[in-house]
Amino acid sequence: MKIVTFGELMLRLAPQNYLRFTQADKYEAAFGGGEANVAVSLANFGMDAAFVTKLPRHEIGQAAVNSLRKLGVDTSKITRGGERVGIYFYERGASQRPSKVIYDRAGSAIAAAKPEDFDWNTVLEGVDWFHWTGITPALGDGTAAILEQALKICKEKKIIVSCDLNYRKNLWSKEKARDVMIKLMPYVNICISNEEDADDVFGIKAANTDIMGGKLPHEEYKSVAKQLKDKFGFDKVAITLRGSISANDNNWAGLFYDGKNYFLSKNYLIHIVDRVGGGDSFGAGLIYGLLHNFDGQKAIEFAVAASCLKHTIEGDFNMVSVNEVLKLTEGNGSGRVQR
Repeated sequence: MKIVTFGELMLRLAPQNYLRFTQADKYEAAFGGGEANVAVSLANFGMDAAFVTKLPRHEIGQAAVNSLRKLGVDTSKITRGGERVGIYFYERGASQRPSKVIYDRAGSAIAAAKPEDFDWNTVLEGVDWFHWTGITPALGDGTAAILEQALKICKEKKIIVSCDLNYRKNLWSKEKARDVMIKLMPYVNICISNEEDADDVFGIKAANTDIMGGKLPHEEYKSVAKQLKDKFGFDKVAITLRGSISANDNNWAGLFYDGKNYFLSKNYLIHIVDRVGGGDSFGAGLIYGLLHNFDGQKAIEFAVAASCLKHTIEGDFNMVSVNEVLKLTEGNGSGRVQR
């Protein structure tokens, strides 16, 4: 099974430990980005995963490519060119102080890309699954048009398409997101959302919830999943459920709707090392489970457990194996040393 993901790979610059931006005099550098994070997770799970983007030919662009290649991601379909690699700055939150992200990605190679930069018929030849997120069309009308080209080819080739709504208020307004995303939804088979995105993008909200207060009656999200499916005709819908206690401690669970039945995962109380990429690791876990014909309950348990483990790992990428995820789904969450 071959999976392709499409989006932006960015340079991540973060102050050490819990320093604030205004305190830091040095930054740790790494790479990450929603769709690239999914490709890395799937490659770690032993899947044939390729990432598609556009990156400059200079050394920073090559370092970005190398960050994926060394982890087993197929980078052969990445287009080279453009002037710069997008950057995001990440300040880790603690206790009641939230984490903060500042973007410096305007004019990046992928944001400035042209439709002729990608030969989607070639890129998607022999592909079984295509994954994208709402971050990609948020980069500009150009990337939205390139994405739509890819989705049309996916439809022609009968490739399964998954989309994580991933609304980012720092990239576009709710109104712009709704206008663009509604046009792209007819190409999507599997919709992935969190407890906020369905409301932010489509105005579909769970009743009796207090997201800021960490109160998420999980049963209420069955209605959200059904409304998403009924509105857009998705085959399946998955929703992550994050109950925020503080920046360091969250409740974490997920809901999966296969069009007929609902499956709710167990809940994890997680102490967070790094939450960036948590949703991406959930998406990758779900894709892995569905491609391996897991039943609904096993698929959502695998996705949530994979994401639970990601919250314990520095950086964007989820550096865990299938066996580690399965052990957690089976109840081995004590954190005891394995010898």
